[in-house]
Amino acid sequence: MASLTQKQITELQHRLQQRHAELRAEIREELLAADEMRYADLAGRVHDSGEESVADLLADLDVARIDRQVSEIRSIEAALRRVDMGVYGICRECDGDIDYKRLQSQPTAERCVTCQEQYERSYAHEGRPTL
Repeated sequence: MASLTQKQITELQHRLQQRHAELRAEIREELLAADEMRYADLAGRVHDSGEESVADLLADLDVARIDRQVSEIRSIEAALRRVDMGVYGICRECDGDIDYKRLQSQPTAERCVTCQEQYERSYAHEGRPTL
């Protein structure tokens, strides 16, 4: 695998910055919309337990969507820090190069394909409740 060229790093950095700005705008819009229609207002208009369940679900979906967006922002910021430190495109596990095609499809990737597969096999069940 060849290491990334400066042109490739610049292109990927631009994509990361653009996505970061998009996510910030989406979160801002969703928070403003939430201010306009608070859950309490929605719940106050429900008339039975079925409508209350739908109101709860809608509120939960909004929170989950924002959580995913914030998580993606954190990943993007970590990738941009790696660019600044000169280690972007280097696998955090084996110190090998992360293929450019992988970074094109997943610009926040921290691991090469081989190490990512190993990571997923090792931690596939992490965070899942067990009995």
